[in-house]
Amino acid sequence: MSEQIPQTPSAPLIPLTPAEEKQWAMIAHFSVLINLFSGFLGPLVPLGIYMIYRERSRYVAYQSLQALIFQLIWWIGGGILTGIAWTITGVLSTVIIGLLCIPFACIFSAMPLVALGYGIYGGIQTNNGQDFKYWLIGDWVRSTLTGQ
Repeated sequence: MSEQIPQTPSAPLIPLTPAEEKQWAMIAHFSVLINLFSGFLGPLVPLGIYMIYRERSRYVAYQSLQALIFQLIWWIGGGILTGIAWTITGVLSTVIIGLLCIPFACIFSAMPLVALGYGIYGGIQTNNGQDFKYWLIGDWVRSTLTGQ
């Protein structure tokens, strides 16, 4: 016979205060700065914030999930595009036409810097208590979280 272990009910989660919500949302967006030092570890911060606070604050869940998806698209996707652009440029540089591709490769190289500025802007907006929404990502994340 197997013996059943009685389970104690878990304590209800305490919602975050508005000040805590602003703080964690700002940290989620500012985590883009970690990519400057690590190159790719920045998305782990909003992922952790989302996993910890998703039940306590819809606002923090929304902002952190947006920051996570935004960083994955811009830093990882931008890094891949940059690598491809420079590879093509390097290969084509053996032929004169490759030199014409250098400006395009430089444009792709700026993608992570654009992401850095936009993430900082999102952190400032959420710290000021405003609902920040990334372009093309915000509505999708909101519909995913609400299930509509």
